[in-house]
Amino acid sequence: MNNTHFINSKIVDFDTLNQLIFLEKKLELSEEAIEKIENCRDYLDQKIKSDSSPIYGINTGFGSLCNVKIDNNNLQELQENLVMSHACGTGSEVPKNIAKLMLFLKIQSLSYGHSGVQVKTVERLIHFYNNNIIPVIYTQGSLGASGDLAPLAHLSLPLIGKGEVYYNNERISGSALLKKFNWTKIDLKSKEGLALLNGTQFMNAYGVHLILKSFKLSYLADLIGTLSLEAYDGRISPFNELIHFIRPHNGQVKTAQRINNFLEGSELIERHKEHVQDPYSFRCMPQVHGASKDALDYCKKTFLTEINSVTDNPNIFIDADEIISGGNFHGQPLALAFDFLSIAMAEFGSISERRTFQLVSGLRDLPPFLVKNPGLNSGFMIPQYTAASIVSQNKQLATPASIDSIVSSNGQEDHVSMGANAATKANQIVDNIETILAIELLNASQALHFRLPAKTSPFLESFLQLYRSDVAFIENDTVLSVEIKKTVAFLQNLTIDTEELF
Repeated sequence: MNNTHFINSKIVDFDTLNQLIFLEKKLELSEEAIEKIENCRDYLDQKIKSDSSPIYGINTGFGSLCNVKIDNNNLQELQENLVMSHACGTGSEVPKNIAKLMLFLKIQSLSYGHSGVQVKTVERLIHFYNNNIIPVIYTQGSLGASGDLAPLAHLSLPLIGKGEVYYNNERISGSALLKKFNWTKIDLKSKEGLALLNGTQFMNAYGVHLILKSFKLSYLADLIGTLSLEAYDGRISPFNELIHFIRPHNGQVKTAQRINNFLEGSELIERHKEHVQDPYSFRCMPQVHGASKDALDYCKKTFLTEINSVTDNPNIFIDADEIISGGNFHGQPLALAFDFLSIAMAEFGSISERRTFQLVSGLRDLPPFLVKNPGLNSGFMIPQYTAASIVSQNKQLATPASIDSIVSSNGQEDHVSMGANAATKANQIVDNIETILAIELLNASQALHFRLPAKTSPFLESFLQLYRSDVAFIENDTVLSVEIKKTVAFLQNLTIDTEELF
């Protein structure tokens, strides 16, 4: 198997990204990419020599200082000053897996030949990626409009021997990194600092991470919801394809089909039901889960477009002999997608908690709180409280960030997307959904024990058997946070084929 991913102009899709992440592929610039980068840099060097007029960010100051002309002899210092002055990140550190995605996305964007960087700058970033050298980046500091300035400044500092990185699980300085690899610092040429700092790679790295995780959780919501349906002695009729073909939203149809597939061969679902209907949290899974799936599809399309885009400024067009200052760094498309994703994922949690509530309520011949001796044992009373608490937090976090804005840079940057805040909020919501679904799985598996000897489908039984190897049936009260953590770890370690997810 070829374990190298060549950076070129081909569309990068989520299947490619999934392989890149989980197979830990190495990066290499294609000949096409090298040629584009070199041609763009050569064009820019000649332009500066032949034309003394001000070009934003190349021989001028930045932001509201755009009208300050910089002498050609000071252009390298200008770029290094930019990187250092903009490294104002605060808050918690960006998780290493997301910081590594930022490296990939920055490399990809610079490789299209519209940014004016040196090949050696991009190759140094590739060395970082391939050697798991992860810059220390902070979550706070980006307005999501002039690009992710502060986070990308921290990503770029090690290029000039500044900042900090993680290497071999050790946190070291940028200068120590240069010594360790016997590297010299990159002497940034005109525009390079701006090309590194302008861009949406902080936001989009979160977007890539969250899309991959959210589609997995969407699948697990269907799977765990089906286990709860079986445990609650639910009916199969709400998943009949006839209903969904007369309201054919893609996500709704897909959810119903998936649940029917999960239930194939189930003894429980086929047995006689005393009740005529189930509560909405069971009956309306296709409609609720499906709506969230359709929202995720929109978000996936947005982030996929961004992966394959140039988002720094100004942009260089050799064939047109143009250097154009615009706004491709503005994160509004991503900010809206994050807010949509947050709402969609929060709904998976909301309906999951309601199913958990039904399971512990002592209905349909299930014991109260799913324990053999209720009273002496509190059983599964409090995990539902925990799920309810997290669901409520998600409602607070799902308040849109993209409707906010604040003026910066002396009024030059007078509308911002707040996409970076939308990204970190969405990340918390998605992590929360993992926990809520884990609590539902803990409850559903416990409830199904009380349906024995009747069994669910062979597929669901095999899933339960796998789960039971990590989390056993609970006879008497125990410390349930331990069981919740083990269930979260179980879900995290599950590998699901990409074709099943998208």
